[in-house]
Amino acid sequence: MSTPNLPDVVLWSIPAFVLLTIVEIVSVRLHPDEDGAAAGYDTKDATTSVTMGLGSLVFDFLWKIPIVAIYTAVYELTPLRVPVLWWTIPLMLLAQDFFYYWSHRGHHVIRILWACHVVHHSSRKFNLTTALRQPWTSVTSWPFYLPLIACGVHPAALAFCSSVNLVYQFWIHTERIDKMWRPFEFLFNTPSHHRVHHASQGGYLDRNFGGILIVWDRLFGSWVAEVERPVFGLTKNISTHNPLRVATHEYAAIARDLKAATGWRERAGRVFGGPGWQPAPPAQPEPAAAPQPVEGAA
Repeated sequence: MSTPNLPDVVLWSIPAFVLLTIVEIVSVRLHPDEDGAAAGYDTKDATTSVTMGLGSLVFDFLWKIPIVAIYTAVYELTPLRVPVLWWTIPLMLLAQDFFYYWSHRGHHVIRILWACHVVHHSSRKFNLTTALRQPWTSVTSWPFYLPLIACGVHPAALAFCSSVNLVYQFWIHTERIDKMWRPFEFLFNTPSHHRVHHASQGGYLDRNFGGILIVWDRLFGSWVAEVERPVFGLTKNISTHNPLRVATHEYAAIARDLKAATGWRERAGRVFGGPGWQPAPPAQPEPAAAPQPVEGAA
């Protein structure tokens, strides 16, 4: 299996990440928000986000070993081949973005997947360092992309497309950019769309899952426009900056719920139901009907 010669997009983007973050920090300090929140940045929060990002590089490298083995096996078994050419790369990017949408949506509605993805939503700030707050258990996404490998996309080409998708999403983690040119907002994921995605208000929950394109949300009914200012974070926020706890707190919550569960149906719901899943309350016995008076009784 010959490996396509594709650039390491994330590595080449690191200088831009650093420069843009510095620009945003300066912008926040010189022109704080009107409500006085100079404060798109908090030192402890930003440090935690950067630490999570650095840790994810290490753990992602370890998780890639079994994932690449599975992808390689599937790629060798399929008779299909998609050549890596100038005109096929945009098509592969489009297909990867489509499957990213479903992976991202799945990670919001299945609790064991949410336990991985919740890390990215755990900050109450929304700035460019938030983009770096990545999970350490990203072994849960690979099944969503198996159809691409089965269709003949080389695993290295998929890795390239995934990196492009990840790099694109860096710049949309900011409050410093308002809504953009309407045609662009219609097609692409933007800071406005992604602020909605990171919000904890009820009307904004589980919306705007797109990576590069927002059209998937428009097509599949998960798009919501930004109207009121988002409140960032979780519906139940965590009060820790410990990276290990940030990475594992939802897994610990699942373990506690499983220990307290009273049956296999509840255990399955705690793992595979939505993040807020609760077992149905026990049925209450119907009150006994009052005796009917006998007709003609005194």
